[in-house]
Amino acid sequence: MIIQKIETWWVRRNKCLFDDKRKGKSAMDWDVMVLKLTTDTGIEGIATALAARSGNVTEAYIHDNIAPVVLGRSPYDHEKIWHELWNIDRHLTFFPVYLPGPIDVALWDICAKAAGLPLYQYLGAYREQLPVYASGLFHNTEQEYIDEALYYQKRGIKCYKVHPCGPVETDMRIHENLRKAVGDDFGLMSDPVAEYTLDEAIRVGRQLERLNYIWLEEPFRDFELYKYSQLCEALDIPIAATETTRGCHWGVAQVINQKAADIVRADVSWKCGITGTLKICHLAESFGMNCEIHTTTMNYMDIVNLHVSCAIRNCKWFEYFVPEEDFQFPMKGLLPIDEHGMITVPKEPGIGVELDWDLIHNNCVSYKELSLDQ
Repeated sequence: MIIQKIETWWVRRNKCLFDDKRKGKSAMDWDVMVLKLTTDTGIEGIATALAARSGNVTEAYIHDNIAPVVLGRSPYDHEKIWHELWNIDRHLTFFPVYLPGPIDVALWDICAKAAGLPLYQYLGAYREQLPVYASGLFHNTEQEYIDEALYYQKRGIKCYKVHPCGPVETDMRIHENLRKAVGDDFGLMSDPVAEYTLDEAIRVGRQLERLNYIWLEEPFRDFELYKYSQLCEALDIPIAATETTRGCHWGVAQVINQKAADIVRADVSWKCGITGTLKICHLAESFGMNCEIHTTTMNYMDIVNLHVSCAIRNCKWFEYFVPEEDFQFPMKGLLPIDEHGMITVPKEPGIGVELDWDLIHNNCVSYKELSLDQ
């Protein structure tokens, strides 16, 4: 079995998911690239990739740099292909952080389908469910955060992660008022995606300890390891980091070595696919740490995250980015979350969910195909 054809659909969403402060002055429609690999036996591997800043960039990298490595290869060679793409990245290509993860996902999808197994079982099943936490966007007012947390609490979800909008004083008011609104038994986390000073982060962390928050995430840029090490030493609340750390498991290893996080983060989009995410999960496990898988901002790829999370032990939560309708596109249906706030992994072979191909074709900006016959 070999990869015979690669196809991509650049699909327009006409929606920006970030505020002007974080978007900057460049265009940021949250477009998606749909990727399909087809084997000579007719099995298809499907993934989605971010095309938020430039679909041209995502499309060009896939066809110019990645397709020549994948075409004609066995999908079972995904480890070899993964390392070859790292070599290309090293020698002056420098893939965006969200590539080549989707290629790796599509290869694993093919292999699981060929085996007739759901992906999590093909990887090696540990469980079938995880509790979800609702993870909101940036809001303009404190009341919007409170209303959002209460909405998902009423839906049976047991935890909410706030992305406070800054500055620090505002963030601390939001933290305090959220705890008052949801009560003592509801889980809360904070991810300011911030550039706090060390003193500010310690002050916020101590407040979160008093309010019984579960973790503090990304108060600094990922490369500020000295600040992270000092913060971890100063606080009892777990510090979660490495969401955008470059270098996959090699980069995360430096964070662990410098005691710059208590919880590491990974996902199949930003950490080089299933292969890269598993490497990080197993690395963390060897140090007695959790790898909490974070959202890809695309429901389809978050289902892949779910498969990985159900194939490992050291992940406690599923990140449920809300409102879900903003991230559903172009997957058919909603995420399989029940009234108790649990998400159950699909049981069909491969990834086990479908894309809305009518929606894809109706919103397609560009379609490209490359095959061994060309």
